Amino acid sequence: YMQLALTSPVGGYYTKGQVFGRAGDFVTSPEISQMFGEIMAVWFVLHWEMLGRPTQTALVELGPGRGTLMDDMLRAAKRFPQFFASIKGVHLVERSPELRKLQHDKLDCSWEQTSLVEDKHDSSTPKRSVSRSRGQLEVSWYDVLEEISVDSNCVPLVVAHEFFDALPIYKFEKGSDNLWHEILVDVADSDNEPAGAGGTPKFASSPQSSVADTSACHFKFVRTRNVSANAALLLRDKRFDAQFDKGDRVEVSPESARIMAQLAEWISTHQGMGLIVDYGQDWTQGDTFRGIKNHKFANPLSLPGSMDLTADVDFSYLRFAARGLAACHGPVEQGTFLHAMGIQARLQQLLQSTQDKKVQQSLVDCYKRLTDPHSMGRVYKVMAVLPESATGIPIPFTPPTKEELNKPKVEKITK
Repeated sequence: YMQLALTSPVGGYYTKGQVFGRAGDFVTSPEISQMFGEIMAVWFVLHWEMLGRPTQTALVELGPGRGTLMDDMLRAAKRFPQFFASIKGVHLVERSPELRKLQHDKLDCSWEQTSLVEDKHDSSTPKRSVSRSRGQLEVSWYDVLEEISVDSNCVPLVVAHEFFDALPIYKFEKGSDNLWHEILVDVADSDNEPAGAGGTPKFASSPQSSVADTSACHFKFVRTRNVSANAALLLRDKRFDAQFDKGDRVEVSPESARIMAQLAEWISTHQGMGLIVDYGQDWTQGDTFRGIKNHKFANPLSLPGSMDLTADVDFSYLRFAARGLAACHGPVEQGTFLHAMGIQARLQQLLQSTQDKKVQQSLVDCYKRLTDPHSMGRVYKVMAVLPESATGIPIPFTPPTKEELNKPKVEKITK
């Protein structure tokens, strides 16, 4: 349900293109301020230095949105000439034809130098081009990560911002029989049908959320009577039995695990590095699936294709998928990461560059929104991925304290 509603070529949400920003349904960190992308670039420059300044690198982004993050990173990278000279290409993993076109324009790519996807239904989707204002860098688009091919001596620098939260999840509930039952999506009996077994979906991770427009609900949640094949396969790890009680729910994303394992192996093979930035927790949750429309929470089972569907990322699950393939560090809170990487110093520079009080206030407001624990500073997390053979700890991913190690890793869902 989630995958079709978001990516189906017929009515899928992301096929629309204009879903980001104030005119869309939600705003991401790169759209809030240029400082976010600049700090991301500084992190890669710093660790490129620590790698010994490899002469060939490739910038890779999973789910580039409108291209704002990559554009800000490239602009900041040009301030470091040797690092910028090492970038041999930009690789964007994006399935949506409309978003590809937005990214093409944002990165100032030349249509005269653009090769298009061979598709009789759409003859204007970019496949490869050149960025005029970014040193004539070649920009390439791909449907999936495995399509990307780089030279063996080229170091991939990968960023995935709000990518994993849009990947489809499976939901399960531990029944009175102490077994896991799958929660499925079914057609509602009527437009007034409650949106799930046991009532409307509860957004436990978002206490301020509320379900809107229940009268337009077209689907409902149903629970399997017996243990499904998905439950037997995806919840076979002993931790799911040991850490959860009857009535608890869990959300699992095998697609996230597959891509994470693939990414981890690729980074280790090419001695690269990656940053994953998303909202979520470092433990498994059970009721975070939600819809977002017009910057408000909405019923995810109503009018599929008209809203963004998302679920909190389970960073512990990503780390588990990468075990033996790459070294994962973090996650740390976004506010902590940005402060450690110097966002306050960058803010001061921007404030001194203008005398306009409104612009200065806007800069401060954007800084607060990105870093404040009550806004995006805490709920968003950052995880670093380095080769399995890498020694040392990347900045600012310090080892956890004894108190942090003893904190519970499972959030019990309040019924």
